[in-house]
Amino acid sequence: MRHAVNLCGVALLCVAAALPVAGANAQAYPTRPVRLILPFPPGGPTDLLGRAVGQKLSDLLGQPVVPENRGGAGGNLGLGLAAKAPPDGYTIVLSSPVIAIGPSLYKKLEFDASKDFAPISLIANIQNVMLVHPSVPAKTLKEFIQLARRNPGKLNFATGGVGTTTHLASELLQYMEKIKMNHVPYKGTGVALTALVGGETEMLVMAVPAAMPMIQAGKVRPLAVLSKERNAVLPKVPTAKEAGVDNFVVPIWYGILTCAGTPRPIVTRLNQELVKALASPDLKARLIAAGVEPVSTTPEEFASYIRSETVRYAQVIKAAGIQPE
Repeated sequence: MRHAVNLCGVALLCVAAALPVAGANAQAYPTRPVRLILPFPPGGPTDLLGRAVGQKLSDLLGQPVVPENRGGAGGNLGLGLAAKAPPDGYTIVLSSPVIAIGPSLYKKLEFDASKDFAPISLIANIQNVMLVHPSVPAKTLKEFIQLARRNPGKLNFATGGVGTTTHLASELLQYMEKIKMNHVPYKGTGVALTALVGGETEMLVMAVPAAMPMIQAGKVRPLAVLSKERNAVLPKVPTAKEAGVDNFVVPIWYGILTCAGTPRPIVTRLNQELVKALASPDLKARLIAAGVEPVSTTPEEFASYIRSETVRYAQVIKAAGIQPE
């Protein structure tokens, strides 16, 4: 019995001795470069946002934050790499809503979105705008809905591809307003915009910054921004709620995560530095000028937001009859 007690005592001493070491390692973090996985190709909003935030984060952490573009599988390749990285805080990933959409859209993923990540913070929102071709005889969102009701299955909406926010926003409108349109997917939102301008389709939901040149040229008509507040660069365009459709809020949001099991002090440190970075006047001004709204949250708030978005998109995907791939 005494021998057993002694063994227990030794084990407890070993655990107690390890705790300060773990705390010290977290306190010293980071001691080497941090990898920032960007799950989409160079040149897109994920890439531009990630590099801008990563540079400011490098300054605050005192170590390089190295962007790494790992596009593929609609963003899921990069997320999978981040999920399998060592839980030490030296690999972080910038995700769009793909992390909330993927579980309902794909039968098999290389990761469990609800278990394999430690959310750190939301970092940005980009507002979407609903556009129509100038020939469409609807000057408001309500008029467009009435037009669709009178012509079930005759209006076409363009998207940047199946399962994108541009697709699911339009499906959400159909679901809420009980209307029926035809989905015309394209390989990217830029191609979809070209199709709308050319009159191939009647409607498209896309990010405000990318839509602005065609809006300013009068080649497309904005009906509503899909956000809680009006957009600064489109002050005369109402929100969907102001236009008569409540709960039609579909931003393109971005947040940074690391892999599950990362020590809490490291997650806290990363969150604190991200909050500082996004509040810095130079980065804030740079993002706003590009049509990006900087935001920040606690890790718990971001985790809760991902869960609620996952439920919401699952309902839309089910209602639209979109089959998992």
